[in-house]
This record gives sequence, C-alpha cells and structure tokens, in this order.
Amino acid sequence: MSEYRFAAPPRPELTEPAINSPDHYTVGGIEAIDYMMAKSTADEFRGYLRLSVLKYLSRAGHKDAELQEYKKAAVFLNWLINYMETGFIRPEK
Repeated sequence: MSEYRFAAPPRPELTEPAINSPDHYTVGGIEAIDYMMAKSTADEFRGYLRLSVLKYLSRAGHKDAELQEYKKAAVFLNWLINYMETGFIRPEK
C-alpha cells in the first residue's frame, strides 16, 4: 500500500500586473491595500481579506479568466496568512 503525504504547496509568487499590484492601485503614491490596512482595525482587515478570497473563488469562471480569479484569490489568501502570522500582508514589510 502506498503512503500518501500531504505537503502544502509553496505560496505563489504572483508577478502578473493584473493579479499583483496593478498600476491603478498605486495612484496617489500608496497602494490601496496598504491604505485600507492602515485605516482598519485588525478584525475589519482580516474580514476584508477573507471575504475577498471568497469573492474571487465565487466568481471564478464568470467574470475574468477563471485562472486569473484563482490567482487573485491566492494573493488575498496569502495576504491573510501573512497578516495573521506577522501583522503585515507582505513578509518583507
């Protein structure tokens, strides 16, 4: 009998402009997500990230390209995980 082990996949490094930090999100010198984090309580911001994951998963295949929606969901999920682990959405900040 084969032994199966589950290993979580590495967090994707998404560099596609439509997925990660589109130019229109940084108009005004600050990325919108950073401003939202600064103006929200921790609970509000975690809820926003979680609901954004659900939004992108729910609309996959119905709005933009299906794979693009899954990648967007992955970005928000990674941000949520990083925020819960470190207090920041990006490990380097």
